[in-house]
Amino acid sequence: MSPPSLDKPSDATDTQPTEAESKPHARLDSDELINSLDPRPIDESNPKSNIDLVNECDSFPYFQSTPQLYLNHISTYYHLRVAAHPDTTLGYILPSVAEVLRGLEEWELDDDERTLTLKAGEDEPARSAILARTTAAMREIGHFSILKGWRNELYPVYGPAPARELLFSIERAASALFGIVTYGIHMTAYTKSESGELKIWTPRRSKTKSTYPGMLDNTVAGGMATGETPQLCCVREASEEASLPENLVREKAHSAGAVTYFHIRDSRAGGETRLLQPECQYIFDLELPQDVEPRPSDDEVEQFYLMGVDELKEKLKAGEFKPNCAVVLLDFFIRHGVLNAQNEPDFIEIVSRLHRKLDFPTA
Repeated sequence: MSPPSLDKPSDATDTQPTEAESKPHARLDSDELINSLDPRPIDESNPKSNIDLVNECDSFPYFQSTPQLYLNHISTYYHLRVAAHPDTTLGYILPSVAEVLRGLEEWELDDDERTLTLKAGEDEPARSAILARTTAAMREIGHFSILKGWRNELYPVYGPAPARELLFSIERAASALFGIVTYGIHMTAYTKSESGELKIWTPRRSKTKSTYPGMLDNTVAGGMATGETPQLCCVREASEEASLPENLVREKAHSAGAVTYFHIRDSRAGGETRLLQPECQYIFDLELPQDVEPRPSDDEVEQFYLMGVDELKEKLKAGEFKPNCAVVLLDFFIRHGVLNAQNEPDFIEIVSRLHRKLDFPTA
């Protein structure tokens, strides 16, 4: 079946915000500005503190600390839903993205309720097929530059607890357009000397990458596809990105929890800005023998460096790490006693912010 016909909207989220995006919903006072809908990296003229790094990654406002700003955001977006769970929001969508789907038979856009509902599809395969046709059509019109990075990889979207059933899968490149929770793994490979000195294998991303080019990363990181477990994803990514032997990773890498945050994409992410990216990263640690070194196996990584804690701290202060990789590194520092309440004034806030309760159902 061919993709549905979509009209190319008059606005573009990677240029100027539409009136609906730059102003709050009509229910709010007209002078209330949503001042973080167009996020930018924190000023790098001064060293970044650890809480700066957290704020840069976990950038969606909190109701507890900035209630009006939070409500302004919530009132501006459209809430993604499916007919099977009409009261459950699965993601937040910018008005300019939702507008593309107005009038399509399988979708219902309600401006009063600020909802975008997938009306059709009785089960996961049917809903996934509709999403596939819809996103293919969005790609075809060429309006959203984020879709130029089409991956032919599917990300899962889950329903509410307790069932948490798979509702549908969506093309990875389109996930941020729909604001759904995405999942991945981040593994830190490190060495420890006889004296206890920690060093971490740290890759620098290729300068030709479309997302966060030239920035520092975690040893291994990648997205989890539908049906993939965290451990299998970790083994696969370690082989693909760092040439690490599968048997070594299976036997020695251990699960170390998860990091969750709600990110608003800025210009470094590639494609449109202001798209919403709530994420859950499953965390793994791997202590490597001294004679095992990660090596680039594709064109995504320029080189791996074995860095000590002091050097890594300087790189963090300089803003050289990809935002979510910075917070994963902070989580590693906390778990290994490098960062604690004695040497970090924002310790409690950082710990809590690394495990944000997301606004949507999760796996």
